Amino acid sequence: MDGGRASLNIPARARISSGPILTQFRRILPWIIPLGFLALFYFYPLIKIVQVSYTRSPAGVGASIWEALNSPLLLRVTWFTFWQASLSAFLTLVIGLPGAYLLARYDFRGKSLLQALFGIPFVMPTLVVAAAFYAMVGPNGWVNLGLMTALKLEDPPVVLTNSIYAILLAHVFYNTTIVLRVIGDFWSRMDSRLVLAARSLGASRWQAFRRISLPLLSPAILAAALLVFIFDFTSFGVILVLGGPRYATLEVEIYYQTVGLFNLPLAATLSLLQLGCTLALTVIYTRMSARVSRPISLQSSRSSMHQLADWRAKLTAGVILIILFILLTAPLIGLAARSLTRFELERGERGEPERGFTLDFYRELGINRRNALFYVPPTTAIGISLGYAGLTVLISLLVGLPAAWALARDRQSTLNRVLDPVLMLPLGTSAVTLGLGFIVALNQPPLDLRTSPLLVPLAHALVAFPFVVRSLTPALQSIRPRLRQAASVLGASPAHVIRRIDLPLVGRAVLVASTFAFTISLGEFGATALIARPEYPTIPLAIYRFISQPGAMNYGQALALSTILMIVAASGMLLIEKLRIAEIGEF
Repeated sequence: MDGGRASLNIPARARISSGPILTQFRRILPWIIPLGFLALFYFYPLIKIVQVSYTRSPAGVGASIWEALNSPLLLRVTWFTFWQASLSAFLTLVIGLPGAYLLARYDFRGKSLLQALFGIPFVMPTLVVAAAFYAMVGPNGWVNLGLMTALKLEDPPVVLTNSIYAILLAHVFYNTTIVLRVIGDFWSRMDSRLVLAARSLGASRWQAFRRISLPLLSPAILAAALLVFIFDFTSFGVILVLGGPRYATLEVEIYYQTVGLFNLPLAATLSLLQLGCTLALTVIYTRMSARVSRPISLQSSRSSMHQLADWRAKLTAGVILIILFILLTAPLIGLAARSLTRFELERGERGEPERGFTLDFYRELGINRRNALFYVPPTTAIGISLGYAGLTVLISLLVGLPAAWALARDRQSTLNRVLDPVLMLPLGTSAVTLGLGFIVALNQPPLDLRTSPLLVPLAHALVAFPFVVRSLTPALQSIRPRLRQAASVLGASPAHVIRRIDLPLVGRAVLVASTFAFTISLGEFGATALIARPEYPTIPLAIYRFISQPGAMNYGQALALSTILMIVAASGMLLIEKLRIAEIGEF
């Protein structure tokens, strides 16, 4: 009997002692793949390029860093980066807040379609955004063409390209969707009875907003502002095309110093500075987004909806929607229309510019008139981009699903609170630096990927998988713990719970995350410009080749290819809106 008791007590002691260890192992297990991916394809290339940049400097590491930090260029570029990002974020909030309130609190005909249309700019590649604004306000854009024809002018009267105004306008266009999503979704779920109670006690509409709504909305407003600031802070394609040589953010200057001047020590210093700023911002953002996910008083968005009753409300709503529609859709419509319109600068017999509908720009995409060495037909570039995007989706889901599951299970644990902002770091790191890091670090066995078709999708997945995590985490958090507990009680293993409970319930969220990764891969430009082989260009690289060459035909071909990419990305956004789970999601 004593031996029997001993045999029973030993496993009991083992269970007691191994319980905390097993619990910690289960918490760490989902992070193995995400952290391994980041270690191999983010931290290792980043450390390698910084190491190579400084060790090859004849002045030494310390002297190189000190020289870079004391450079007037560093101060000027850093100041401009912060200034334009702050101003862009402020203007985006000013434009987006009225629209967020309207979409959050009122129900009207065509609202779902407008939400889908307003979300399209967010998934537009930066080069397409730049091309769209160039088609609208460029020297040969619709605005100038209309004014030149109406006023009989010889020169374009509106000069916005290569100016700060074009940069700010493009950033507002690009990021207003974030304000509409983050603040609008939170606003729609905030308990409207609090405001009604304040109004019944004699508070005016403004007082109720200032004393009740604004304090409750402040975490969502700050989270949206920080996210917009991060995207503007790391802006590349918009600054490169619309800003011209006078304006350069940290991202653009890293590109110039790396590709143009090959000044790697200064480029590395700029990259580290950008990375440090981004890390601080992402830590604050994850804290704010956690507060947004737990509002003080939560209710269904449907219960807070109202109808536009009187004419004043309808007039105000109409003005807001018209402004948003013009700002968020007119550039894209102008881009598509410009790609189908020939407008010769030479005058006809009556002294009028010759214009008309044409498909020549699309036909010319398949003709190599200059006999360029690295010419690739657009169908081939589209096929290459689609192949890269498909691989990006697979890699992003493989890496993002375990991370999202870990965050959803216990987002407030110390481990998850530390790792959550780390997942956002690739978004704020210079894509040029990462691309160069891939070239320097992944060039020796067993990680010699210089000629591998996986190199570009791996770089794209670094940018895409944070969006995958942000799309999947709220959906996984929405699963009731009782379902998992019931399955466990009935004998299901953790693997069976994931396969039979979690995955079926988040199927639509997985499709949304996949679409995000797919469209992001289609439009990625910064890293791809360095690591893609010339004979295998993606669509953004082909667009940039056309834009960088003089001539009306090259410009028209760039617009035609941008329109094709825009249609694909817009289709992705419409699919996201259709599949998006109601009241769930950060973007």
